[in-house]
Amino acid sequence: MLRGVPTLTDRAPRLPVWAPFLIAALLIVADQALKAWALANLVQGEVARPFIPGLIDWVLTFNTGAAWSLFSGSALPLAFGRLAVGLGILGYITFRPQTRLITVILSLISAGAIGNAIDGIRLGKVTDMIHSPALSAVTRALNAGDFPIFNIADSCVVGGTLLLLIATFITDRKPKL
Repeated sequence: MLRGVPTLTDRAPRLPVWAPFLIAALLIVADQALKAWALANLVQGEVARPFIPGLIDWVLTFNTGAAWSLFSGSALPLAFGRLAVGLGILGYITFRPQTRLITVILSLISAGAIGNAIDGIRLGKVTDMIHSPALSAVTRALNAGDFPIFNIADSCVVGGTLLLLIATFITDRKPKL
């Protein structure tokens, strides 16, 4: 509260304490299901299989590091770090309830961290399968090569982080009097 004036964050309704766990669980299940499908139906090194032509292709690849193959070969330490971050975020929003928006956003980030941690612990690498020719066209135009192949967990982390940045600009504004 800023000098006795409640902010939007102070007045916003909260989600039930179980909601972040449900959101994260559903996203983790979706991520793991798509990864299992990719492992059963795609072959690494095979030509891209169009799903939504020009927008999304299926391409099986693996990553033993972090985003854009940073820290390659560090799958297990990264997995435990991701797991700690994912569980830490869920713990934080359990004991320090947030607005609905922030709860959903942090649940997305948590799910992504845990989803990739599961792969790192179980397989020693993260399974990626979503390729976007449209995003690759943009990155190639910027002389940055192809856009990385990713998975649902990656989308949760990146999308959640972008939404969190946007939310920081809108949730703590002073209400108009």
